[in-house]
Amino acid sequence: MREISYAEAVAEALSEAMEKDPRVCMLGGYFFGLSPRRFLMDEIKDKFGSSRVQDTPISEIGIAGLGVGAAMAGLRPIVDIGTASFIFQAWPQVVNEAAVAFYMSAGQTRVPVIFHILHGLRGGGAAQHSHSPQSMLWNAPGLQIMLPSSPADAKGLLNTAVHNDNPTVFVDHSLLFEIRGPVPDGDFRIPFGQGEVKRKGGDVTIVATSYMVQRSLIVAEKLAGQGIQVEVVDPRTLVPLDKGIILASVAKTGRVVVVDECNRSCGIAAEISAIIAEEGFGSLKKPIKRVTRADVPVPFSAVLENAIAPTEDKIEAAVRSLVS
Repeated sequence: MREISYAEAVAEALSEAMEKDPRVCMLGGYFFGLSPRRFLMDEIKDKFGSSRVQDTPISEIGIAGLGVGAAMAGLRPIVDIGTASFIFQAWPQVVNEAAVAFYMSAGQTRVPVIFHILHGLRGGGAAQHSHSPQSMLWNAPGLQIMLPSSPADAKGLLNTAVHNDNPTVFVDHSLLFEIRGPVPDGDFRIPFGQGEVKRKGGDVTIVATSYMVQRSLIVAEKLAGQGIQVEVVDPRTLVPLDKGIILASVAKTGRVVVVDECNRSCGIAAEISAIIAEEGFGSLKKPIKRVTRADVPVPFSAVLENAIAPTEDKIEAAVRSLVS
């Protein structure tokens, strides 16, 4: 067990997968964006060369189509879309080809491809570089969706995705890159559909995904000093979804806040809230609270961006409203 950064954990998983399986290759080299951790991608390029890591043109539909075709032909490509907003350019290949190929071929065609995207508010991304499209992708049957929030989850889920025969979208967040945490040694895998309780508590449940897990943990730590015990639940994958761990926590606390960086309407928080209302209503002591991004285009202004964001202050206010 070692303590490393989230970005280092992702880089380790990529490098180890390519070492062990010659079918694993990468299309695109923007994995860590323009962050200080981008040198990790340079190291992978130097190690495996251009035959395994392709610096592709900026044509998202082109590289997505290349990845889907390569996967159908027997490779295991990892397609780096970069900023999540750009996956809209590749939508036909991701949603209308990769997601449905197995079904439409009666199980004869597998598409073991991973699409990597960097979602969410990052400061100054504005309306065209700040989308969180995971709820839209969740509405496309046939795709697996992973949203790690810690270094161990990033490596364990990515190891699972690389060895899986289904198309997977790796929904990532650049604000996680510097988060540090323990990561088991060796080739360990976290099964899809297995969530985790990140912090135990008995007063209020927070169900959060991706970077919002980290913000929720900060709030939970603060409130613990004031006698409010918050349980933080991270589903880790949306498809498949671990409904059991969510409903068990709600049954324990009776109060729940769902935090997510998608828009409020038809987002991840909306769907998880609906599941709790349908299958766990009898456990609720108070109405479900949602903390999400507002239903507006993302402004460039830092002040306005913060105003529409699911901030720690908003998460704390939601929790307090349920215990007051």
